[in-house]
Formats: sequence, C-alpha cells, structure tokens
Amino acid sequence: MSQPTGGFHQRLQDLSPPQQQAFMAALCERLLPNYALYAQTAGDGNPAGLRAILDLVWEQLSVKEARIDFDRQAEKLAELEPAADDDSFGTRRAMEAVVALSALLDTLRGEAPEAVLEVSRVSKGGVRAFIELIEGEEDAQRLAARIREHPLMADENDFQDAVLEAAEGKLDRDALKALRRLGRNEGVSNLGLSLD
Repeated sequence: MSQPTGGFHQRLQDLSPPQQQAFMAALCERLLPNYALYAQTAGDGNPAGLRAILDLVWEQLSVKEARIDFDRQAEKLAELEPAADDDSFGTRRAMEAVVALSALLDTLRGEAPEAVLEVSRVSKGGVRAFIELIEGEEDAQRLAARIREHPLMADENDFQDAVLEAAEGKLDRDALKALRRLGRNEGVSNLGLSLD
C-alpha cells in the first residue's frame, strides 16, 4: 500500500463520496455516547432514534441497492435535537452528535462537499471544549498548548487518522464492518465517556 500524500484535510477531500461517508459515519458512532449521556442526565432526547438513523447510513454504504429516504431521516433527526434554550455542556456535546449526523445525511441527500471537514472539526471541537472545561486555564497560549498536548486530543487525532486510513482502502462489507467497530470504540466517546 502506497503511503498517502498530502495533509489530513487534503486526504479527506481526496476520498470518494462513499469513503467520506464511511469516515463521517465512524466519527458519528464515537459521538453517539455523548448524546446518550445527555439523554440520560437531562431526561430528554432519543438515543435509539439517532442509532436507527446511523444504522440506515451504514446499510446504505454496504448495500448499494438500498433505497432509503434520507430526506425523511433528516426530518426525524431534526426532531431529536436537544432543546435550543439549554446551553449546558452536555447539551452542546449532544448537539455535536446531531450536527455531525446531519452533515452526513446532507451528503447522502446531495452535494455537501465540506461535510467531511465539518464532521472532523465538530468532533475535535468537542474534545477541545471538554479540555477547556476540565483544565480551566485562563491564559490562552497556555491553554492552547495544554489542548495540543492533552491525552484526549492526542487520542482524537490518532482516532481520526486511523479512521481516515481505513476509509482510504477498498470499502467492501468486511471493511465497512471493521470501520463501524472502530467507530464504536467499545462504547467510549471522543470525550472518553461511556454509559457504563
């Protein structure tokens, strides 16, 4: 296998649309526990609804003949958004899962060339916000350095690199199953959180 050339963002943009969708779906998998935790603590939301929509995305990726109405799925997803007037940390992280899945659905409904970059940024942004919350650093330069060096950010970068590398390969059914397993990350989110 030849070594990929170009930076991370360039490599993302060089993926075919199905490869980009598989990359985004894997990142969405890792964001779902954040939504589930929000639903559990806030008593709001429907993790099973999000799960069902993401399952349909994987079905579309692995069964080329699948005919799924992603316009309808986008409508269902909009109903699962956390309350707009709640600005709590958990709500914002839950919203990131919805935003990422929405961007992925946009690619299945038509053109959304920036969606793959948006999903990557959303996932990293959530990690950055979590580190800011737990570090509580006032000095912007020191905080930026702490974020870069933080184990959660290193894990996020390594995870996205691994998903990208997997997505760059031939995506047959087995490869998609492996990518999905990778995304599920044993139920641990990009913030290192799980329901257990």
